[in-house]
Amino acid sequence: MRERVGQRLVELRSEYRAGRKVLAEMEADQANLEQTLLRISGAIQVLEELLEPGEPTGVAVAGTELAEAPA
Repeated sequence: MRERVGQRLVELRSEYRAGRKVLAEMEADQANLEQTLLRISGAIQVLEELLEPGEPTGVAVAGTELAEAPA
């Protein structure tokens, strides 16, 4: 019985380390995606400012959501 519990403990520790590694990778991916979205948002803003005032832009940025204007 003690041997089985010890083996299970080893397995769980291994799974825990693997899970922490995956979580760290996902957090890095999330940070990279947030930076990409920030750059895209900035590019959208610049392009919108280049258009004449009052002219439809085709894309509206509201927070983190993009809404396409009707074609």
